[in-house]
Amino acid sequence: MTRFQRLATLTALAITLAACATVIPPCSATSGPASHELAGTQWELIRWHQAKNEQGVVRLRNISHSDKGMPLSLTISPDGNTAAGFAGCNLYNATITNDEKGLLIGKIAATKKSCSVYAEELERRFLSYLGDYRTLIRDGDRLILMTKDGEVLSFALRTR
Repeated sequence: MTRFQRLATLTALAITLAACATVIPPCSATSGPASHELAGTQWELIRWHQAKNEQGVVRLRNISHSDKGMPLSLTISPDGNTAAGFAGCNLYNATITNDEKGLLIGKIAATKKSCSVYAEELERRFLSYLGDYRTLIRDGDRLILMTKDGEVLSFALRTR
């Protein structure tokens, strides 16, 4: 991807975020890449911006340590039909389908181990957002998931 293409992608992302942040009610369209574009990839959550608080401040959610010491992750199967990973407390798996809007993650199932209240809440939000996001964008080695309530999850491509 050329520097111009990256700049254009980032500009489009900024415009989308700004436009959707000012629309009331919030944007409801869902879009994402087709599953074949992500087939066989592994992603690690590296940053999670929370929605603006009452004062209009965007804060980072603490994701640095789970109870298990593992990063939150998303792995797409080589055929692009399933996803799996670690959600902060438990392992999960899900199905992937495609429609005109792109990749959709559904039928999410997770193991049921008990963890701290913080890890369980983090996991609940993470899995909820995977199953119901507004936009999913791939920009080279980054995957950005924007939620319907204004949170932004940034993943980095893991090399094997």
